[in-house]
Amino acid sequence: MWKLTASGLAAVLIVVAASTAETHSLKELVGQLGSREKYFQPIDKIAPVFELRDINGRTVRLDTFHDRVVVLHFIYTRCPDICPLHAERIAVVQEMVNQTPMKDQVQFISITTDPENDTPEVLRGYGPAHGLDPVNWIFLTSGTDRPTATRALAKRYGHTFTKNEDNYYQLHSLVTHIIGRGGKWQGNFYGLKFAATNLVVFVNALVNDHHKPTEQNQRSFWERVRRLF
Repeated sequence: MWKLTASGLAAVLIVVAASTAETHSLKELVGQLGSREKYFQPIDKIAPVFELRDINGRTVRLDTFHDRVVVLHFIYTRCPDICPLHAERIAVVQEMVNQTPMKDQVQFISITTDPENDTPEVLRGYGPAHGLDPVNWIFLTSGTDRPTATRALAKRYGHTFTKNEDNYYQLHSLVTHIIGRGGKWQGNFYGLKFAATNLVVFVNALVNDHHKPTEQNQRSFWERVRRLF
């Protein structure tokens, strides 16, 4: 399991602060990430929408989080190897994010591709077992009444499935999807070897891009200040 040390956290805070101060645009950061993070792919299109249920049976849609940046991935709890590692990798990213002012502006979402076996009781225990904090993380399912819905959704996000010897669907592609405010799909981080810091910096850029004042607004502000004197 990945661990975030005090020195690692300090490094993240410094990098996030520096990226906020030095990056002039989201486009500029995407260019920088493209050259230093080989597991990153920029995307620029509307994310596939969904209507699923949380562990308490409440309906959750993608637009529920229209005002936040979403970090989304697909897993299933019976997966013995890469799914737990993926969840733990996301938990490291979440810990980094939650030590910054971005905590309330980023939502982490896991979606099961095995709703027939991943009951609310199973889902309820999975996150804490792998270090995910429910303060801004949820595990979603389509429920047993729609057993193929989340696999169909995963395919819309570019995932592929094959069957093992037990005729059970397994998710082979391993991707962390980043969705900006308003449901715009902004990027993918592939596998488990991406630098968590790079993902956090990308999320930070999306958070700050929303609030970034235009040059015209900045001029208008200082003009109003000057009129006071």
